[in-house]
Amino acid sequence: MSAQTALLIIDAQNFLIEHAFQGQALVERIEKLATRARALQIPVLYVQHCESEGEFTIGTPTWQIHHGIPPQEGEPVIRKFACDSFFETTLSDELEARGTRHLVIVGLQTEYCIDTTSRRAVTSGYNVTLVGDCHSTLDSPVLSAEQIIAHHNKVLNWFGTEKNQVFVKGSEEIFV
Repeated sequence: MSAQTALLIIDAQNFLIEHAFQGQALVERIEKLATRARALQIPVLYVQHCESEGEFTIGTPTWQIHHGIPPQEGEPVIRKFACDSFFETTLSDELEARGTRHLVIVGLQTEYCIDTTSRRAVTSGYNVTLVGDCHSTLDSPVLSAEQIIAHHNKVLNWFGTEKNQVFVKGSEEIFV
């Protein structure tokens, strides 16, 4: 990984982790990845989903970032109100300030914020490594969470433009 890399942890919040497919295992893998990133002085940034009411109301226990992967001092937590982590947030500014050109993306939910942010990052000029075993979701009426994850790992791998793209890799291949 280059000096222009950052780890982006998306929506690792109590409500989603509690209901996600293999939520606790996901927390453990993300925590290991974040620890390795910090040891290599790779910036770690968090994105936190917000809504005006419901499970993601700012300040509620279900909205909080999971205690197993808390932000460390100085790590930004970017609040968003849409699936796209770039939309009307400070994410672009935070990445630009760090000289970031490559994002390692983990978190929740696969078919919403992970998918949308990965695609938007590529079309905004970033290369993306989606960590295939470090994103999750909930079962849908049509597909199981496991199927959704597998589908997105397949579909997003090699998604890109002439200059930038998504690669899907396992957590044991990252920051080693």
